[in-house]
Amino acid sequence: MLRDSAVRIQNQRRETIMRMTFTTNAVSKLESGSPGTGKLKLLYDTEGCGCVMSGVPALQWITAPAQGDVKAESLPFEVWYEPRFEVFFEDTLQVDYSDSSHSFILKSDNQTYTNHMRVVGTV
Repeated sequence: MLRDSAVRIQNQRRETIMRMTFTTNAVSKLESGSPGTGKLKLLYDTEGCGCVMSGVPALQWITAPAQGDVKAESLPFEVWYEPRFEVFFEDTLQVDYSDSSHSFILKSDNQTYTNHMRVVGTV
């Protein structure tokens, strides 16, 4: 009974798909540093944070998604993420790039997640 409820809740959550858009500035900057895979993974890095609630979002170039990763609706890049971290993000996100601070920005309509998002190389 409890397991059935957990599966039902998990399936309901899966019906909500994350959407990620990229500004023209972000696309230009990402393409200039792309290893050519066209695939990114949204990370939620908790290493050294002390608490899972204090994670730091980052993007990572990947050659292929890991088993269990979920594909977000996104263009022009494929974006993948681990479903266990989707609770920390809103359903619609935007990646921007600031020329003045030379950094990527992850935001939604309601908040800015980070003004200095890292983009790391291919794994």
